[in-house]
Amino acid sequence: MKEALRISSLAFLDTIFYPDIEVQPGEVVFLLGASGSGKSSLLRLINGTISPSGGSVFYNGKDILEYDPLHLRSEIILAGQSAYLFPGTVRENFLQYHQYRESVPPDEETMGACLAACRVPFSPDMSCDTLSGGEKQRVFLSVALSFRPKVFLLDEPTSALDRPTAEELMKNLTEYCRSGNIAAVIVSHDRHLIDMFADRTLDLGGAAS
Repeated sequence: MKEALRISSLAFLDTIFYPDIEVQPGEVVFLLGASGSGKSSLLRLINGTISPSGGSVFYNGKDILEYDPLHLRSEIILAGQSAYLFPGTVRENFLQYHQYRESVPPDEETMGACLAACRVPFSPDMSCDTLSGGEKQRVFLSVALSFRPKVFLLDEPTSALDRPTAEELMKNLTEYCRSGNIAAVIVSHDRHLIDMFADRTLDLGGAAS
């Protein structure tokens, strides 16, 4: 099986040097490392929002520089630490994000599946203005998932959640990615979640395990 991602001799700002890694479709890889080790930067390098000072990122066997940037970021989706939602309902956020990216919005079934995967227990007609930080984070993740990524990059996706909710969310997300052959690369400081859900870990101070 061709790897979904391959990182080769990658460097950022000539100060951070990443180990080589391959990620298979359906594999869940967690990134570890101290603050400043380049975890968040690696996610942005993978989907081409920042440029490396050396080395390459390959997606489906092809250098990401050979892809149209918009096409690349429609298949390699990055859900960052900040959960930005537009004013309005949950449903309207799905529509506005897809309109912004000029993609076909999800149907009701797909929207419901994404909300369920991200442990969103309320109606799509709920106003986002009244949601807590953790609820907004889960809605934001469900919108990202609705783009049907081939590679899903998540930066501290459970940072605003309590432990039980974080476990439920991570269980659903990892099962969704594995069953859908979505390669997932996740930054997390929560060793408990990593031990429960990682197929592999990558310590940016060391080698893959």
